Amino acid sequence: MRTPLVLTVIGDDHPGLVSTLSDTIAAFDGNWTETRMASLGGKFAGILLVTVPQSKADALIQALRQLEGQSLHLAIGRSTAEAPPGSRLLVLDLIGQDRPGIVRDISHVLAELGINIEELETACVSGSFSGEAMFKALARLRVPRQVATAELRTVLEALASELMVDISLDEARPSAT
Repeated sequence: MRTPLVLTVIGDDHPGLVSTLSDTIAAFDGNWTETRMASLGGKFAGILLVTVPQSKADALIQALRQLEGQSLHLAIGRSTAEAPPGSRLLVLDLIGQDRPGIVRDISHVLAELGINIEELETACVSGSFSGEAMFKALARLRVPRQVATAELRTVLEALASELMVDISLDEARPSAT
């Protein structure tokens, strides 16, 4: 039996950091199954899903904790969550002039509908014609069966009008992992 572990890692970005993590995981017969990583502001930040034989989970956690002395900060949790039955994944794509509160307003509406944000990627970019700061967001949403896609689209379109952003909502493609 394998135990899934979710790790969050943050530390000073430098060559070999991922290699150190992967060596530690492999030493305990761990399987690195899913990752989101980026260098942000000179820091390395990552989220990993690892599976490890149940008998080696505690030892792996202890070994990973020893890496914290190497300018790394880790949070480690055992995963047991599964997608609610009948739920579906949708992708929300948003772009508009940047201003404070966009993520707050969108996430509030989604939470009220019982929708979980499974992934969120945001960026501020320069507008191609105006040069103004544009806010972009891409989110994978776990939508409960009782929330109709048409209803969600209507709610998001009303919010988009209020925020003066463009929003699209589509069925999620199957994950590559």
